[in-house]
Amino acid sequence: MKKIAFVITSLVISLGFYACSNDDDFTFVAQSNTEEISFENTLLESYQLSSANADNLAERFIWNKADFDVPTPVYYEVQASSDESFEAITVLASDLTENNYGVTVANMLSLAEDAGLDNDPDTEAPNTGTLYFRVRAYVGDDAANVVEQLSETLLFPVVLVQEEEGESPIEIKPHLFMVGDVTEAGWDNNANNTPLFRDSENDNNFFFTGRFAGSASTEGFKLLEVLGAWQPQWGVDGTNVSSSDILGSDPSAFKVDEDGYYSFNINTEELTYTLEKYDASAAATYTNIGIIGDASAGGWDTDTDLDQSTFDPHLWHAEGVELVDGEIKFRADHLWDNSWGASTELSGQGMNNNDPNIPVKAGTYNVWFNDLDGRYILIPQE
Repeated sequence: MKKIAFVITSLVISLGFYACSNDDDFTFVAQSNTEEISFENTLLESYQLSSANADNLAERFIWNKADFDVPTPVYYEVQASSDESFEAITVLASDLTENNYGVTVANMLSLAEDAGLDNDPDTEAPNTGTLYFRVRAYVGDDAANVVEQLSETLLFPVVLVQEEEGESPIEIKPHLFMVGDVTEAGWDNNANNTPLFRDSENDNNFFFTGRFAGSASTEGFKLLEVLGAWQPQWGVDGTNVSSSDILGSDPSAFKVDEDGYYSFNINTEELTYTLEKYDASAAATYTNIGIIGDASAGGWDTDTDLDQSTFDPHLWHAEGVELVDGEIKFRADHLWDNSWGASTELSGQGMNNNDPNIPVKAGTYNVWFNDLDGRYILIPQE
């Protein structure tokens, strides 16, 4: 009996050593259908595409996170095609770790061209059609070991804007407006809310330098894309920039703990932001700031005065300003001692240093100007 017990014990020990020696060879087997991947977007009836707005974000595609039941990173690839069969695939992005991706108007226009669409009224080609998108989720480090899932196809309806000969339409640009208990409008989403000032070279990059009435008891502020509408709205998810589209629910507010001046910057494409204190103690305070130029009602002789904010004396605005084709500048106190301009229409930044005139297309605008940093934005009105 002792001999049998010794043999059994030796066998157990040997198996134990074998198991330890093979720990490094243990592999997880990915399951390809544990949770199907699908888009979570609610699309518009159609999307208007114009080359004038090529840099704009057409849509941010959002999908659920895929689960392969393995402890390894999951990557995503956004695929597009001009036909539903995906015979010819355009890869817009790959090796993504986030479950969202912003597609620009330029991307859509390129796909529309592949689909045989154009905006020339003199050709027989249609200017309306459908583009097709899907997401590929995958794990694995080489082609032989990749396990993947493909989403169902998302049908994306587009209209290429047909421009009449000689017509030069006002560009449709994205806007962000502040709402919250630290802002002038409070939590009213349609009270002439202060806009952020859009970067003239990047339509997804926005700035604001000015006062926030923060305190330990205030909630903070969020950003709205359309006045009078709570969706979509932008805020934070933890410490990251997020929107109601991405989260599927309302994000939290940007927190401001004390009253004062701050510089705020947000990039809606890169999903990043900064909020830093700003020293406005030495900034000049003006009695008047107005628009002057041949595009304005008074030409180069008479200023169209803007209204000064009672919340922040460095912010100026006017609603429903009618302008004609031409140029304008902003200037202080009806004199040329301090004036701001730039070579970019709709938005830009003046330096108060013999700046160029601002080009303007005929239309009706809400106009905003910030004398702290010289930024301006003209918001076209229907």
